Order: sequence, then C-alpha cells, then structure tokens
Amino acid sequence: MIIDGNSLLHRAFHALPLLMNKDGVYTNGVYGFLTMFYKVTEEYKPDYISVVFDKKSPTFRHIEFEEYKAGRAKTPSELGMQFPILKEIIDYLNVHRIEVDGYEADDLAGTLSRIGEENGLQVIIVTGDKDYLQLASENTKVLLTRKGISNIEVFDKQAVIERYELTPQQFIDLKGLMGDKSDNIPGVPGVGEKTGIKLLKEYESIEGIYNNIEKIDGKKLKEKLVEHRNQAIMSRRLAEIIRTVPINVNLDELILEEPNRDELIEIYKKLEFKSLLGKISLNKETNEDVVNEIKLIPEAIIVKNKDMLNNIINEIKNSKSMIFKFVVDGDNPLINNILGVGIRVLEKSSYYVDFTEGGINSEDFFNVFKDILEDDKIKKIGHNIKEEIIVSLRHKVDIQGIKFDSMIGQYLLNPSQSDYSLKKLANDYLDIYIESKENLLGTGKNRKTFGQISLIDRVSYISNELEIILRLKDIIESSIVSQNMDKLFYEVEVPLISVLASMEYIGFTVDLDKLKELGKEFDEKIQVLTQSIYDFAGEEFNINSPKQLGEILFEKLKLPALKKTKTGYSTNAEVLEGLTEVHPIAEKILEYRQLVKLKSTYVDGLISAIDKNTGKVHSSFNQTITTTGRISSTEPNLQNIPIRTDEGRRIRKVFVPSSSDYVLVDADYSQIELRVLASIANDPKLKEAFLTGEDIHRKTAAEVFDVKLEEVTPLMRSRAKAVNFGIVYGISDYGLARDLKITRKEAKQYIDNYLKNYVKVKEYMKNIVEDGKSKGYVETILHRRRYLPELSSRNFNIRSFGERMAMNTPIQGSAADIIKLAMVNVYNELKKRKLKSRLILQVHDELIIEAYKDEVEEVKVLLKDLMENAITINVPLIVDMKTGDSWYDTK
Repeated sequence: MIIDGNSLLHRAFHALPLLMNKDGVYTNGVYGFLTMFYKVTEEYKPDYISVVFDKKSPTFRHIEFEEYKAGRAKTPSELGMQFPILKEIIDYLNVHRIEVDGYEADDLAGTLSRIGEENGLQVIIVTGDKDYLQLASENTKVLLTRKGISNIEVFDKQAVIERYELTPQQFIDLKGLMGDKSDNIPGVPGVGEKTGIKLLKEYESIEGIYNNIEKIDGKKLKEKLVEHRNQAIMSRRLAEIIRTVPINVNLDELILEEPNRDELIEIYKKLEFKSLLGKISLNKETNEDVVNEIKLIPEAIIVKNKDMLNNIINEIKNSKSMIFKFVVDGDNPLINNILGVGIRVLEKSSYYVDFTEGGINSEDFFNVFKDILEDDKIKKIGHNIKEEIIVSLRHKVDIQGIKFDSMIGQYLLNPSQSDYSLKKLANDYLDIYIESKENLLGTGKNRKTFGQISLIDRVSYISNELEIILRLKDIIESSIVSQNMDKLFYEVEVPLISVLASMEYIGFTVDLDKLKELGKEFDEKIQVLTQSIYDFAGEEFNINSPKQLGEILFEKLKLPALKKTKTGYSTNAEVLEGLTEVHPIAEKILEYRQLVKLKSTYVDGLISAIDKNTGKVHSSFNQTITTTGRISSTEPNLQNIPIRTDEGRRIRKVFVPSSSDYVLVDADYSQIELRVLASIANDPKLKEAFLTGEDIHRKTAAEVFDVKLEEVTPLMRSRAKAVNFGIVYGISDYGLARDLKITRKEAKQYIDNYLKNYVKVKEYMKNIVEDGKSKGYVETILHRRRYLPELSSRNFNIRSFGERMAMNTPIQGSAADIIKLAMVNVYNELKKRKLKSRLILQVHDELIIEAYKDEVEEVKVLLKDLMENAITINVPLIVDMKTGDSWYDTK
C-alpha cells in the first residue's frame, strides 16, 4: 500500500472544519488523514506500506517548464503546521515514509508501485489525485477519495476503461491535450476533456493524433493542435508519472510493524484524538487507562422517586452544570407526550428520570426542577436544546443559563452539512457509532414511537446521547474559538435558541373564518378562469396536465412552441409569459395557476396547520438549514407568504393578534443588504447616499444612466433598483436581462456603468472572490464562515456559482447576523421590562411583535432603538415601523 501523504492531508484539511487542541495546534488535517489511514489499513491489511511526500525543492518539471504549478495559492499556515506533526505520527506508527529532492510524491508512488509489481505483489495506491489513474493496472488498484475523504472509489485498469473509455496510459495523453489548471500545465487551448477523449479514442495517443493531423475534423481544432504541438508534447511529459526514480529501497523496510505505543498514546492525548486511542493495539500496562477514555459509559441510573431526584439536584448545584435531553413520544415537542428526561452531571453519573411507571410524572419533575432549570448560574448543555425549552415552556418553566448546543456549534463550523444528528457528529469527531433514532424506531409503516419501545432501549439511547454531547463540547468549542466565532456563538446563536423556541411556542393566531372565506372566493375565481380557458381552447381538458395543455396550445391553437423538453412541449411560466402577447389564453392560465397554488398551499395548507387548541399556527424556526446564516421557517413556512400579487397579499389578512387587547407591530430594516454592502465595500458614493438619506435607487439611476437626479424617471429608478439588488446577489448580464426583459447588451451596460461609478463595490467583488479562493471560505462581519469548494471547480458553471456565493454571502450573512442580534436584544428587553408584548415572527429583515395595546408606544421605541443599534457599521441602519390589526395592515 502506497499512501499519497500530501494529497490526503490536503483533502482532510479542506474536508473537515478547523480543529484545534487546547494548546492552539491545528489538527483537522492530521485527524482526517489518520481516520482514512486506519480505515484503509484495516480493510486491506497490507504487508508492506509507505507514505510518500513532496519536497519543497524544485523538481525536474520546474526545470523544463518554469511556470509549472505557478499561481498556486500559498499553503495556509493552519495546514502547513500539520505536516511535521503527521510525519512524526507516521514515524511512531513505524510506517515507512519517503520524500526525494527533485521528484514529487506521485513519482515516488509510481516507482514504488513498479517495484511492488516486479516483486509479484498486489499494489494499492491511496490518493485524492485523479492523475494516479495512469498507474492503474491488473496488479495495481488506485483508491481515489471522493467527497472530502469519506468516500472511496476503487480503480483497476478495467474500471478506468469502463469509466473514462481510455486506458490508464491514455490518461497521460489526455492531460497533455487538455492541460491542468491546478498544476499550470498548458495543454492545447480549447481542448477540453470531451474533445480530448474523442481524439484519443480515434488516434490512441498524442503521437497518433499528430501522425494523422490532416484527418482531424474541424478547422479551428486542427489549427490549435498544429499551433500548440510542442506545448502538447511538453504537457504530456509534465503529466507523466516517473516510475524510475533512483531510490534505494529494500522491500523489507516497508513491512508493516507494530507501532510505538507509548509515543502514539502520548501524542494522541496531546492532540486530543481520544477516539483514535482505541486504534492502538494495547499492551497490559496501557490497556486499562486508554480503554476507559474511549468506551461509552455504563447506562444511566433509572430514577423512580423524588428522593433520588433531590440527590441529582444537589449534584447539579455542586457541579454548576448539566447536560439534559427530554424523551418525547413523537417528533413534536409542542404536543407529544413526555416520557422522561436524561440528565448528565458532566464528568459524574448519567440519570434517566422515567415518567411512565408511576413513581414520578412530568409535573412532579418540573415542580422539583423548576428552580434548577430557571437558574442562570447553572450551565445548561444539550443538542438541539430548543426542544428542551419548548417542552419546559409547556410546563410554565423558562429555562435560563443555556451555554452550549452541539448542533448549533457544528452548524457554525460547517453550515453546508445536511446532517447534524448526534450519530453523525459521533462518527465524524469521535469515530464512535451510536444507534440513530431511525434505527431504533424504524421507518415508514413500521415506525414506532419512543413509547412503543422498551424502557431499557430508551435508557440506552439517551445515555449514549448524553455521553456524546459531553465529548463533543470541548472539541466543538475550541474550533469555534480558533475560528474567531466565539462572539457569534455565545452572544448570537446560543441566545437565539430561546428566542426561536418562544416564537414557536407562542405561535401566530389565524382567523379561520376569514381564511375559509378567502378559500371560497379563490374557488369561485378558479371556476371562472377554468371556464374562460375552456372557451378559448374550444374544449374541456385537464389544465393541470402539461401534456394536455401543450397539445391544446401548440397543436390545436398553433401557438409558437418556444421550448421543448424530452417529454413534450414546455408550458412553464416563462413560456406562458412569452405567449401573453400572442393569445389571451396564456394570461388566463398564468392567473389560474397562481390562484390554484394560493388555494392549495396557503389556504388549505394553513387550515391543516392550525392547532385546534390554540387557534394558531406554530411554525418551526430552523437555525441550521441555510448556508448564509438566515433563519428558515417550515410547517408552515411563514416567511414565504406571497406579497407580489394582490391575492397573495390578502393571505396576510388572516394573521391577527391573539385577542382584541393586542395589535401587531411590524419593524422592517430598510435596505439592510445594500447598507451592509456600502459598509463592507466602503464605497464613498454608496455610503454618501445612506448618510444623507437620499433615495438610493434614484441615486443609482442617476449614476447608471448619467442623468441629473431630477431627470430620473420611474422606469429608470425601477431598473436601477434591480441592478442594486442584483449586484448584491452577484447577478449576471443574462440574469438582469431576463429580470428586466431587456437585451443582454443593455443589461451589461447597466452593470458596467454601476461598477464604473461604485468603484469600491467593484473592488470588493474582485477581492472577495480572490480571498475566497485563497482561504477556501468567506466571512460575515461577525466571522460566520461559508466554505466554497465551488471556487476551485474546473466546471465553469459551478465555479461561477461559487463566485456569486462569495460575493453574496458576506452581505446576506452579515444582514442575518444583524437581525439575529436584534432579535436576541429585543426578546431580552421585553422580558427584562416584564412586558406582555412578545416577539412572534421574523421574516428575513422584519420582526413582528404582538404588542399589548397599552405598551405599543414603548414597544415601538425599544424596537427602533435595539434594531438600529444592534451593531455598528459605517452607515446608519434604519427601521420602518407600522402597526395594524392584521399582518396585512402593517404593510
């Protein structure tokens, strides 16, 4: 087995969030490498093993081509410091490692693989570099890491041919033709992978292509091949892995031996790799200590009486900390029965307080534990602790002192992750497998609830969860601190958990009679539109069937078919909008679709979502869904209530205060993202508009269209507004042209004029993309990170997407940081003043307060003050406010 040390360490570093031990040493690359090392050595059990590394000195490739690997981003210091640590560990593992001046790691791997094959050995090469596929053969397999380092694809010679239609040797020729941006190998300009493969399938090699150059189809392709012949041949030489490096290696040196246990244990402890200690084959002297560190604790003690409960309270008071998790008989903490609670007193015991067998019920528990839960001086620790807050609010207990949530912490470290379950985090950080909720309860028709499984299974499940939370806490917290996100975590995201829990618990009242009335009205309009469409069509048909609709529009009515799909005619909104000038049926279909969606999604959907006991909808507010830091709303999504059409806006009329003693106060940040852009870019013209209170869209229109302010027409202002907000989202000339229904040439002119006038904005857009490429991530003003591997993609579309995200994330993410901070401050101030008014909804840039009528003026003053001063940027934050007896009335 030959392991490409440089490749695997780089991949691990970029795949895992930055980890740091208590001494400030970065460890994520080393940890990821070792995880992969143990995985492949345990699976393949090699007899001989070597880890190959690059040396910093120039290679023969640099001598032949001075620009080889030029322009590569400098290795981040956080990664650079991990190379010597990894090499030290490899030595303690008693694993052979090699690096040679003048050659790269892949040349050493190529040479070692040749030696292995010549000695009749099966060879396994482990790497993240696709270039190694040229070494695949009947006796050599290439294990290619994918998706960070977690997945592996195995290639022998046949697998390469099946996947790429080329032999491993032809891979060298392919790279000679298409070049390699990451290595700065030029290749032949204009020849990509598809063209290269096509040529090689026909002519076998670069030599074969040039021997048959007159037969090449395509004048331009032939010209490029002829012009860059020497470059193609040189590029092939640069791409070829050398298999004859003069190294004096005896196979016996590569025999896999027992590691130096004591040194490994010491360094793993120092680096805080507790989960890797179990990988060491232990002797009697070290076995007991290490195993105790890595095994899960015994199952929790089951608590069945109040005396035991009081003993736990005394332990918690002494410890000043508790980890806890309620077991709910279902997925909804607002309504489902509570079966028990798991409690961990940090390094001491775990307990499970059972509510099902008569000794203690949930009321007993909350009566006894109320003071502990509401004591701010006792630290509360959990995972998705919002559920614990909601359960407690049901029992009139308001938890204080929440200090850590492993789910929220991991979200900050990797906002692109889709799974934040404890099972996933235990696997990723601790290399420990715990049973998932899905495994325990089952899925589909056979799915059980916690109430249907045994008490023993519940106790086992919760014991492991508490232990994993404990082990994750220090790891996640140290990473958050090392990435300068401690203020964001402790002052914004953790306090926000209580805010969102409160909003979910309180809910938003819906006037059911008004909603049903609106549904009836929509039904009547849908019937009228349906008949009108039938009249235009000359027959009845299923309007909701794209196939039948396509036949009516394009075969019967002979309308121009603007777009076709694999299954027939396209009848999407863009096509129908293009037909509105051609035939009136198109506009009727668009109206029909809009009303049908409003009726099904927002009338029928809301009716089914209303809680019959409270008369409210209790949306779930999610902290870990978006990559930019925005809060999302689901079941139902209250952030997506339509506002662009009159009918859509009327949905908001059904959202009302809970009684006649209250009104709604809606506070909305004015153009917050443009203000953040002005501040981040530090653009003098953009800042001036906000500092002087000018209409930013009129000001932009005057700049873009080169007219005086008084000459700006409504159309100019409207188009400038689209440019302003388009710039925030990294819009292209194509996107702007489509939005404004103008030519791409006009759209490009608008964008060019904008960037010509707002010079610092242009500079920001260029710098933030370069910064994102260099670091691998971009940041908000509170240092929220978003990792952007897309910026390094060879695919133009993916890379362009990454560039748009690099421009947009610091702006949208900073706006999200600001409103989250405002939410926390507003929520805390309402509680501090003991007001009856309460925060019930956030929709991106706006907050809605259900305000007690006697408190309205006080609420408006505190809202304006706390929102406008949530954070200091170098332009003012402005809040617009309205009150009303429905959400509709506040707009």
